[in-house]
Amino acid sequence: MQDRLAEALLKTCINYGIKAIEEPENYEARANLMWTGSLAINDLISYGKITEWSVHGMEHVLSAYYDITHGVGLAILTPHWMKYALSDKTLNKFFEYGVNVWGLDPKADKMAVANSAIEKTKEYFAAMGIPLTLREVGIGEENLEIMAKQATERSKGRLGNFKPLDSQDILNIFKAAL
Repeated sequence: MQDRLAEALLKTCINYGIKAIEEPENYEARANLMWTGSLAINDLISYGKITEWSVHGMEHVLSAYYDITHGVGLAILTPHWMKYALSDKTLNKFFEYGVNVWGLDPKADKMAVANSAIEKTKEYFAAMGIPLTLREVGIGEENLEIMAKQATERSKGRLGNFKPLDSQDILNIFKAAL
């Protein structure tokens, strides 16, 4: 049930996000986004589940070093993390995301659907006017290695559950996001 709730929240963001950008006075769009944000962060969708917050951990280090908002950092890193995390082991979750959130064909090749879902995520962020690379927000290679190490310091050298990441994995994702 939690997966379906999470998918509904994502679909709500997709439905109202661009509307809120294009029509800043659109109360319905903004109210639905605020309500969605509240439901997404209040642990409702995590009950009984092992949660995945690795992109948040990576982004917290970015915004500690650089003047970027958490949301922009998440939008930059998320598609790169998705590509990095996609494997035979994680394929079904990305396939479900593609079918249930983006409405992709459930009869199509699972890997193709997963990759299309990742691309649609990136395209959506672009349509929102969000930067897509670290360089676009003034982040180069100079601090990537130390930030990657710091991202895992509080978690005994590993970050995340869906695909546990060590500092080298995080560095690879940061570099891909340049």
